Amino acid sequence: MAISENDTVRWNTSQGETEGTEEEKRTKEFTFDGQKFKASEDEPYWIVKSSKTGAKAAHKESSLTKK
Repeated sequence: MAISENDTVRWNTSQGETEGTEEEKRTKEFTFDGQKFKASEDEPYWIVKSSKTGAKAAHKESSLTKK
């Protein structure tokens, strides 16, 4: 599955499945919202924006499902 910027994706949260939009792909270690993430070319992370709340979060690409 190839995910691209602005794709609509789904991911699981403790409240259930959430839907949102891909905003930025990260392939190097980064800090987001006070947390460190170890992204790489093999295991990229995406900054996603929730369609419901507008909140942004970082998720591994492997945890996302393209809609």
